[in-house]
Amino acid sequence: MTASSTRRTTAKRSRLAAVGSIAVAGALLLTGCGDQTEGGGSDEGNETASQSQSSAPLADKLPQAIRDKGVIKVGSDIAYAPVEFKDDSGKTVGIDPDLADAMGKQLGVKFEFENGTFDTLLTGLRSNRYDIAMSAMTDTKERQEGIDSETGKKVGEGVDFVDYFTAGVSIYTKKGDDQGIKTWADLCGKKLVVQRGTVSEDLAKDEAKKCTGGKKITIESFDNDQQAQTRLRAGGADAGSSDFPVAAYAVKTSGGGNDFELVGEQVEAAPYGIAVAKDDAQLRDALKAAMDAVIASGEYTKVLEKWGVTEGAVDEAVVNGGK
Repeated sequence: MTASSTRRTTAKRSRLAAVGSIAVAGALLLTGCGDQTEGGGSDEGNETASQSQSSAPLADKLPQAIRDKGVIKVGSDIAYAPVEFKDDSGKTVGIDPDLADAMGKQLGVKFEFENGTFDTLLTGLRSNRYDIAMSAMTDTKERQEGIDSETGKKVGEGVDFVDYFTAGVSIYTKKGDDQGIKTWADLCGKKLVVQRGTVSEDLAKDEAKKCTGGKKITIESFDNDQQAQTRLRAGGADAGSSDFPVAAYAVKTSGGGNDFELVGEQVEAAPYGIAVAKDDAQLRDALKAAMDAVIASGEYTKVLEKWGVTEGAVDEAVVNGGK
């Protein structure tokens, strides 16, 4: 993505899926990935990790420190259904957890998701709180280079990405009340709710600069997409915007499908990537090998079919494919 369309900034996102097929996800909310709570004491954990790795075909590709602990800590904003979210029992489920679970079987480790607000995930990665960030994060040149998309200034060393999916951005409104909104230009004079630090917020800011005739886009940003949806549902805004799979999922499930409707076409398709520290090339390459194996095995397709997002499928994992 270019600077003007960086999905989830300093951690931005995007997604892609078929609206009709997302209905499948509603019936599968309780399936998701395996238990993500940490194991027992260190001796028990090391023994379990050793047993798991003995049958994992790609275990030897991981850094020894990761192999020893048997866990990859994942920073993720777990409030972005259907990509990652909590089901009714509190378990982390969704596209990313399912793919991580499949990769874990290839690598002989457990992917342990830790919740955080989206715009702090890369900071957490840089401070070693997480080993990786996997949160429907769009791979952009700015993120790769550690550049703030708004100021153009370097704010960090940047990260590498292992790209595994493609997605675009959509606008949605209350059902039966589209306010005449069909394109981003139609948002001039309207109030839009978005998640803070996302491509939707960036696109809205860019579009606001083009508004004429005294009209402007009033942008209200929230910590997560669910809060933005609640605001729109309550009549506090004219429209919302998020990655297409998320918007489509909300349209299909919120209020039994009676709360929202998609308007216009999705825009700015770009890759989602797993973010890895620049100095962690061995882990990056191990993740790419694992994702390629999951794709080749057919498990990747099964996960995307389960959540109704097959239109975002890729043929292979790519390192730093974002523009």
